[in-house]
Amino acid sequence: MPEHTGQCLCGDVKYLISADPAMSVVCHCKNCQRQAGSAFSTIWAVPKAAVTFSGTSAKCYEDKTSESGGVVQRYFCGECGSPIYSGLSAQPDMIYIKTGTLDNADDFVPALHLWADSKQPWVDIPADIPTLAKQS
Repeated sequence: MPEHTGQCLCGDVKYLISADPAMSVVCHCKNCQRQAGSAFSTIWAVPKAAVTFSGTSAKCYEDKTSESGGVVQRYFCGECGSPIYSGLSAQPDMIYIKTGTLDNADDFVPALHLWADSKQPWVDIPADIPTLAKQS
């Protein structure tokens, strides 16, 4: 059984994933850029049932201004501010782990770039990786 672990910067929020990711994506939407404080967010989609959290509970910000029009629950450490994962009300059985919080991110290989029309102009997406200009 696969096992992936991760935590926030200060170590207050920790998690264990007992499944391989269902999807590996890079999101270029403006809200992910703002939350990450960077050009994009790298994400593993994993079944919610396969994730166990320990330590302090993450705080949640309900992002009601997403480009998709849906509400995105953005979970972060209340102590250090690290973004940990996101949830979508339209997909309640999945969570979206921010791969920068993985203890070992060697297995992260992006299979798709989302919201590519919002990407920073200096970001180059390899030609062999599929992109979606907007999420449908």
